[in-house]
Amino acid sequence: MALPPSTANWHWKNKNVTRWAREWFEQELVTISVKGDSDGEVARVSRVTEVDGDVELGQRKSKLITIYDCKITLDWSGQASDGTDVEGKLTIPEVSHENTLDRSTDYVYDWSLVTSASPAVLALYEVIKKRLPAALEAKFAEFPEVLINTHGKDLTVSADPSRTGTPAPSGSATPAATSANAPPAPTPKPAKKENVNTATVSVNANLVASADDLYSLLTEPGRLPAWTHAAAQSSPTVGGEYSLFGGGVSGKYISLAPGKEIVQSWSLKSPTWPSGHSATLTTTLEQGSDSTKITLSLAGVPTGSEEEITRNLEGYYIHGFKSIGYVQIFPYTLSSQPKKSALASKPRPSYVPAAIIATLVLVAAFSIPFFSTPPSK
Repeated sequence: MALPPSTANWHWKNKNVTRWAREWFEQELVTISVKGDSDGEVARVSRVTEVDGDVELGQRKSKLITIYDCKITLDWSGQASDGTDVEGKLTIPEVSHENTLDRSTDYVYDWSLVTSASPAVLALYEVIKKRLPAALEAKFAEFPEVLINTHGKDLTVSADPSRTGTPAPSGSATPAATSANAPPAPTPKPAKKENVNTATVSVNANLVASADDLYSLLTEPGRLPAWTHAAAQSSPTVGGEYSLFGGGVSGKYISLAPGKEIVQSWSLKSPTWPSGHSATLTTTLEQGSDSTKITLSLAGVPTGSEEEITRNLEGYYIHGFKSIGYVQIFPYTLSSQPKKSALASKPRPSYVPAAIIATLVLVAAFSIPFFSTPPSK
C-alpha cells in the first residue's frame, strides 16, 4: 500500500550527489570570464583541477535541504594589455551552504600567479582578483537551486492528483444510506510493539566552543531553532519532552549533567522507523584547552539503517552547529609507526675500510724513498 505524500515526505533521508556536483562545477565554472578596463585585458577560468568534499541533498519534514562543503581549486588564464599570456591558480577553501545561502561566513580566495611578473601582467592580476570573485559567487548561488531541481524528485513523493489511487466519487453520486441500527465499528486493537534488531552508531567533532555553551545550544528551547533551522521545543529537566526539526525527532530527557552529558530517548518520525520504537541518544561533551569534543552515540538504531542515521547525525547535528559559526577543528595525530623513506631503508655504505686503505697508501708512499736511499758513507 502506497504511503500518502504527507507521510512519505516526512521521511528523514539523504541522497549523496558528490560525483554529480563535481561534474557540475567542472562544466559550469569554465564558462566564467571577466574583462579589464584596458584594451585586450581578459581572463577566464580555464580548468577546475579539484573539487574536494561531500555534497548531499537531505529531506526533513517535507523540506529539501542542501548539505555541502567543498574545497575548489582551479586554473585561470588570460591576456594582458600588451598581449602577454598570463596563467595562475586559485583555491577556494570553502564553498558551502553557509557562505552561499546563509551568508554566515565569507568566501576566502587564495591566489597565485604562475607567469613572470611585469607591469602589464600585474595589472591583469589585479583585475582578476577584483572581478573574478563576483562572477564565481554568482555561479555558486545557482548551485543549490540546480541541485534541488535535478535531484529533489528522487526524495519527494508527488501530491499530484494524477498519481493518487482511486479517484474520488463525482458530485452526482448518491451517498450510501446509513442505518441507525447498524452495528458499531469494531474498536481497533493497539498495535503490538515490534521486536527490532538494533545497533549503535556514533559521530564526533571538535568544535571551537565551551562545553557549557554547547550544552545550552542542545537543550535551551530558545537556541535550538538556530542550528536545527526548524521549529523546536524543549523542557530540559529529567522526564521533560523535546522535539527537533519540526517534530521529525522527539523524545524525553533521561538524565542531564550540565556541561558534560545529555541522555535522552530518541524517536524518528519516518515510515521506515519501527512504530513505537525508541533509541537512546547519549551526548558527551569533553572540554579541552581551546575546543570541546562532542560525541553523539545513538543506541537502538534499527539494523540496516546505520549508514543513513550516521549521515543524518553528521548532516543535521554537526553540520547544523557549523552552519551558525561553530568551527570544527581536526586534530593532527602522528602515526605510531612512520614509514621509512626508500633512501633510509637502504643500507648505508661504510667508509671505514676505504679510509684505512688510503692511510696505508700514504705511509707506503713516504716510506719507499726512505728505505730506497743508500746510506751516506
